[in-house]
Amino acid sequence: MAQSRNIVGATTYQRIKHDIIFGELAPGAKLKLEALRQRYEASMSTLRETLNRLASEGFVNALDQRGFFVTPVSQEDLREIANLRILLECHALRLSIENGDTDWEGRLVAAHHKLHLMESKMLEGDLSGKEDWKRYDWEFHQALISACGSKNLLSLHAILFDKYLRYQMLVLTNRGQEAVEEHIEMFQAALQRDVERASATLQRHVERGLEHTLTVL
Repeated sequence: MAQSRNIVGATTYQRIKHDIIFGELAPGAKLKLEALRQRYEASMSTLRETLNRLASEGFVNALDQRGFFVTPVSQEDLREIANLRILLECHALRLSIENGDTDWEGRLVAAHHKLHLMESKMLEGDLSGKEDWKRYDWEFHQALISACGSKNLLSLHAILFDKYLRYQMLVLTNRGQEAVEEHIEMFQAALQRDVERASATLQRHVERGLEHTLTVL
């Protein structure tokens, strides 16, 4: 029974977090427990536990006497998230390139292949797979740093990446060929074990993504 409750709780957490990231639950929206209970078919205790967990990660605000709200968005918050992402991801990338083995290279090749195929479709005008595109983008960036050797670093990075992704999904735009070329350069530099080029390209990639998102946010 306890295991069943844990599975339901994890599923509810994943669904609500997904809906926040992809804009189904709008920034600033009040999260009414009864409406959530009907939408996600979860118990009140599961919902409270889930919302408190999301609050600890920064996706939900828990306000005394007022309840739960989706965390609002702002340009200042996005800048901070992007800067923290650069700090963590560049550090993790350096460690990963230094420690990565053949299995890491295989994961990286597979992840970039999927991402590049999706990016090529989008460049040709097929925008029907935007959620898949962002999933493949996450998988590529995660593969880059997956050999860093630190579970804590990977966990913190995953939360930051999801926060950054929420802003990208709000504006629903991409940078096209420029971003594709940055992914290729990061991929090649990592396989060549060129730490400096890979790290510099990653930083430029996030900074340009930030600038692009700020122009339409």
